[in-house]
Amino acid sequence: MGKTLQGRLELIATKTFTSSDELYKVVDFLNKNLKQHNLMFGLKNFGDNEMMITIYEV
Repeated sequence: MGKTLQGRLELIATKTFTSSDELYKVVDFLNKNLKQHNLMFGLKNFGDNEMMITIYEV
């Protein structure tokens, strides 16, 4: 944790989950509502029934 990406994003945490279409909605909700707190959320689909959510400080 605490890695800097492209000199401006700091990786705060990652967590892997079983794939769910609802996770995209959660990440969208978090990005829209926590933007003013300098947080950004990402979601990666591994294709093998696994997804990873990532939290960055901007």
